[in-house]
Amino acid sequence: MIEIVNVSVAFDGQPVLEKVDFTLSRGEFVYLVGQTGAGKSSLMRLLYFDLAPTNGRIRVAGYDSLTIKPKEIPYLRRKLGVVFQDFKLLEDRSVYDNVAFTLHVTDAKRAELKKRVLHSLAEVGLSHKRNQMPHELSGGEQQRVVIARALINEPSLLLADEPTGNLDPTSSAEIMELLLKINMRGTAILMATHNYDLVKRYPARVVQLKEGKLTDVELKQVQ
Repeated sequence: MIEIVNVSVAFDGQPVLEKVDFTLSRGEFVYLVGQTGAGKSSLMRLLYFDLAPTNGRIRVAGYDSLTIKPKEIPYLRRKLGVVFQDFKLLEDRSVYDNVAFTLHVTDAKRAELKKRVLHSLAEVGLSHKRNQMPHELSGGEQQRVVIARALINEPSLLLADEPTGNLDPTSSAEIMELLLKINMRGTAILMATHNYDLVKRYPARVVQLKEGKLTDVELKQVQ
């Protein structure tokens, strides 16, 4: 699903990532850990081609950073689901319309759109909230809407950038249980987090970003 080969990224001459190598297989769940400012979000941006590497090569879901054309990037992103820490919901639209928004750009037919939106909302347990506005939901519920939106195109890969960062412990646990359920059905997940308690509570492969380098680490080394 993901192959990163000898990738470096620098901003204004300052290195953020240095000669990073990484692979993520189909159906795998991997935590990306590291201190705030370590470059986790930059690595995520590379994977949905919002940021180009200074050097090296990235392959994601069959697309290659060395050969992809700008007009192809939206098609790559339809194969991915992206979950952000700060939700990025449209405050003037209902839960239903927030989830449906992704499908409007694909010219999905009305009946198909409704079916897929309701299915995604059912997946995250929010069918009964579909007519509410984002500000009427709790933080955990808003993040569930974000996950429903990310699932609408049935992605084979989900990128979750600090999905529990703004949530209380109970809501964080609920989101983790939901992500694990999604993963058990075959969706590969890369989750950036600095919540090491969650990593230890829900063990999986861990890679750590530190001083521009990315390495696999044992769970007992995470702190």
